[in-house]
Amino acid sequence: MGNKKTSILIFIYTIAAIYLLRLFYLQVLDKDYQTVGALNSVRREVSIPLRGQIYDRHGSLIVANEEVYDMYVIPRKVLPFDTVSFCNLFRIDKPYVDSMLAKARDYSRLRASLFLRQLSKQEYSGVIDAMIRYPGFHFEQSFYRTYPGNTMANALGYIGEIPKKQYEEQEEEYYRKGDYIGLAGLEKYYELELRGTRGSRLVLMNSKMEDKGSYQEGQLDTAAVIGNNLYTYIDLGVQQLADSLFQGKVGAVVAIEPATGGIIAIGSYPTYDPALLSGREFSKNYAALTRNPDRPLNNRPVSAFYRPGSTFKLVQAAIGLGDGVITPATSLSGNSTLSMHSAGETANMYLAIQKSSNPYFDNVLRRILHHDPATGRSIPLSEGLSKWNKQIMRFGFGQNLGIDLPNETKGLIPTVERYDKVYGKNQWKYSTIYSISIGEGEYGVNVLKLANMAAVFANRGYWITPHIVKSTGLDVNKGQPASTEIHQTHIDKRHFEEVVRGMELVVQAGTGRAAQIKGVEVCGKTGTSENMKAASHSLFIAFAPKHNPQIAIAVVVENGGSGGRAAAPIAGLLMEKYIRGSHNREDYKNQVMNTVYTTKAGI
Repeated sequence: MGNKKTSILIFIYTIAAIYLLRLFYLQVLDKDYQTVGALNSVRREVSIPLRGQIYDRHGSLIVANEEVYDMYVIPRKVLPFDTVSFCNLFRIDKPYVDSMLAKARDYSRLRASLFLRQLSKQEYSGVIDAMIRYPGFHFEQSFYRTYPGNTMANALGYIGEIPKKQYEEQEEEYYRKGDYIGLAGLEKYYELELRGTRGSRLVLMNSKMEDKGSYQEGQLDTAAVIGNNLYTYIDLGVQQLADSLFQGKVGAVVAIEPATGGIIAIGSYPTYDPALLSGREFSKNYAALTRNPDRPLNNRPVSAFYRPGSTFKLVQAAIGLGDGVITPATSLSGNSTLSMHSAGETANMYLAIQKSSNPYFDNVLRRILHHDPATGRSIPLSEGLSKWNKQIMRFGFGQNLGIDLPNETKGLIPTVERYDKVYGKNQWKYSTIYSISIGEGEYGVNVLKLANMAAVFANRGYWITPHIVKSTGLDVNKGQPASTEIHQTHIDKRHFEEVVRGMELVVQAGTGRAAQIKGVEVCGKTGTSENMKAASHSLFIAFAPKHNPQIAIAVVVENGGSGGRAAAPIAGLLMEKYIRGSHNREDYKNQVMNTVYTTKAGI
């Protein structure tokens, strides 16, 4: 028993000796501890790197930085001071001072807390000499975002104070309370690339808390590393023209470079000045934008739902050709209840696309859903709908496309499960769901998916993951390229060529004539998306030129009526701007720009 007690005592004394030796080393031998801990005469200054900038495809700045100074406070070091003079110096009031100091104390009496944001260089130079009277307060260089292009607010997103939950759950202690972080759009998606790497400097302070130079001659300091730039596919000229053309309208536009999947333009309307959410007035301006009934903060290209309308007839045609249930020469007729105006016979598929024949594509879908292309046999409707689901998903519908933006929606497509739930299992038939043949019914499609569909036809059967950013880095020629993937529809290219021929007729002599560009073969399709609350939405998808396409586009104008009326003119002008760099139709542009479509029903 005595030996066991002796062993325990030896163990306890050994541990105590180790702690005492460690304490002696820290307090007597370690100079770092003497200075930083015991003497409390070293302050760590954090160096915030400039955030990476954002450029368009031609090297024009879309998002830049303006250097400013943020003031921080360390409550333990604050001594009694003249609050009246302090408030006058910084143009703030006493309640603000009291509340910010209280928040800082609640956070930590030893660690720096943000006290006042974004003093300009001029404001900083006017107050820095007076800071000796206010120990505990210090400045750190920072920045805020500026927007030379004054566009793309929804896609760019914004930065703001890190949310409390995100701050508390960060895996590495990188962000401090009150630090800025990307909260939406590209700023959020590419936060790790844009933010850079912070630096720090240890500063010796005397008893009056005056800066006496770097601690240990700066050997422990680290330099800040500027954030990576984003080099995008955006064409700033096309983007700004879209902003002009959408004045007085609600809707969205997405334009894609078919060969790369690069986004040429992406606009959500009505939009807002991105500078409103950069600066001291962020909270007030954000609150005002959230109260706006037109929902300018809603990023319509990736989140708003529309029915695709007659644009979806192109998908039905391609699948019908691929399944072998029609040929380009197939003539179909019928007095479809879908449209009294297009009842009767349509001579072939080309004319059906040109004239947007509802009965024709009613018959096409009926054939698709009851036909098994692998065996040639007739199959039950539910089996055919499941097969069709897989086919349309290869065009990008009913799934996320993978664009480099947060909050992309999958959308909705008609499914067996949905109809079973609504009508009961085996309690529905083709006459229940026939409206899906012309893009009405149980769809929810965003504008990005419509533009991607245009790119599928431009590429004759495949699409590339759509993305805004081409590369990231500090040099446009040495950046890290974006990761993309090719997605096949598994329908033969020759079938797409036949559909494209019909699309060309739509613009040459059909409902899409307003999208014509002199000397350029434009292929497109109009659509009218039903809207129970007001006038129908106007849709148009297109690509140009017909061979070696440079641009694929989708335009939606809410309450704009037919696709040829509101959406097609906008698409034509934007394609012309991109292909030629300019257009000579100023009067026409002004006419389109000044046409307003109201959201009121019946107008």
